[in-house]
Amino acid sequence: MSFIQTLSGKKFDYINSTIDDIDIEDIAGALSNICRFAGHLSEFYSVAQHSVLCSQLVAPEFAFEALMHDAAEAYCLDIPAPLKALLPDYRRIETRTDQLIRLKFGLPLDETSLVKYADLTMLATERRDLDIDDGSIWPILEGIPPTDLFEIHPLRPGQAFGLFINRFNELMELRRRWHR
Repeated sequence: MSFIQTLSGKKFDYINSTIDDIDIEDIAGALSNICRFAGHLSEFYSVAQHSVLCSQLVAPEFAFEALMHDAAEAYCLDIPAPLKALLPDYRRIETRTDQLIRLKFGLPLDETSLVKYADLTMLATERRDLDIDDGSIWPILEGIPPTDLFEIHPLRPGQAFGLFINRFNELMELRRRWHR
């Protein structure tokens, strides 16, 4: 068996999935229940909230891509980068899932550099605000300051779900207006 059943009842097959298997409510539901940093935080902080905040750091034309940049984790989970680097089969499946999501929602096939930078800015901000800065050096954050636009206050999963869906709908409407 190579599939999971999603909240909507769809079967997401890691080998044979299609864009029809991708569902925004499944994405929002899963991301709102997945804790960042493999759960090694003093309080729950979701990938959904991280994604919404990331979407607020970029220009409007990149906000939808930033919101969706971790959407594959709804199907593949949020595996810490050091572990992910050791799992080539996982990375292949995650990449395929990410590509399906990008096709479904008309996103660039490769993550833009502005979204990558916003994701790193979020990491620096999370380090500052979520009490995980022990003074050690994180080479990936060299030269990347946290944002001063907001301070992170973790939400409960249901709140994060609502925040994510509302942001998705807002950005979809904005995209519709741009493409008229």
